[in-house]
Amino acid sequence: MTRLIVAAGGGGDAVAAAMLHAALYGDEDQAVILTYAWDRLLIDPVPGPRGAHDFTGLEAVTPSVWSVPATARPVAPAGSTLPRLASELPQTLALLDPSHGVEGVTRQLEELVAHLAPESIDLLDVGGDVLARGDEPTLKSPLADAVMLAACCRVNAPVRLLIAGPGLDGELSANDLLPSLGPVAHTLTAEDVAPIGNVLEWHPSEATGMLAATARGTRGICEVRDAGLPVPLTDESPRVHEVDLDEALSHNTLARAIMATTTLDEVEAHSREVCGFSEIDYERNKALWLKDQVPAPLDEGTVLRQVDEFESEARVRGVTHTTFRHLTEVLNLNGSQRSDLRQLLLTRRPEQYTAPLWRIPDAT
Repeated sequence: MTRLIVAAGGGGDAVAAAMLHAALYGDEDQAVILTYAWDRLLIDPVPGPRGAHDFTGLEAVTPSVWSVPATARPVAPAGSTLPRLASELPQTLALLDPSHGVEGVTRQLEELVAHLAPESIDLLDVGGDVLARGDEPTLKSPLADAVMLAACCRVNAPVRLLIAGPGLDGELSANDLLPSLGPVAHTLTAEDVAPIGNVLEWHPSEATGMLAATARGTRGICEVRDAGLPVPLTDESPRVHEVDLDEALSHNTLARAIMATTTLDEVEAHSREVCGFSEIDYERNKALWLKDQVPAPLDEGTVLRQVDEFESEARVRGVTHTTFRHLTEVLNLNGSQRSDLRQLLLTRRPEQYTAPLWRIPDAT
């Protein structure tokens, strides 16, 4: 028996999909996770999502769908977390390629459904911005979710939409989302996080990291992203809600606008018109800025002093936790130094690690 889980937002949602598969279906069923190869610039310096031509070693599943084995490699200068995820997660990862717009993604879905004859199809979004109208001032990344929502509404098969961790992506608040959410399908626990092993020790997804932390019992306020968004970690955070797919489409103006698109350029044009921006434009601009950054060696004394200053200021803001990605940004370090920063802090101050988050200690 095979389950198909469509990860709306890329690698982080794919990790959450692996947790959800284990939680909902156990070890009896096989699962294929259809996901974007669309990583943060600290992993992939090339803006936008990767397609099949950006990899070597992919394996054909259908004429339009390729699986990503652990031996696959991104073609330089691109980067991708998918091959490593494939080596550490028990599910099969299949590459979602949006280069041919919603029509192309719909074709990939239909081919995969015909090939697998899955027992169920779940569309998973961590955070819930798939329910955005498009004009919310806090919205940062509507394009990827809108493409998946539009395609799942077009495919000739029943699809269940699941929202995990309402508000955890820092775009729409849980309070704003709650009126649109349906019944709770599951509340994630520490036991549900166990099947993904140590993936979140290295994978940079903030939303899925917070989802895992709250499943383990962490509560508070987590500061994330380069902008320092405060995200509440509450009893609602580890819940997974069902949402009616057609109702979600009625909310999402961008998804309705892109239903007939045949290129990613068309999708971007609609995003600029509906939302006022394209998240790929943001990545293009940031990539140009990052290209001029030259990493300097980490100085332990300087870093620990800067962390102390950040934590002191964060306590005033009511912050209890943060991510290593946010710490890297706050300290003006290069994204490639995130792992070194994490190792330094875990070595010197292991008591502050609340996997996979960094805890801000109370004032002494």
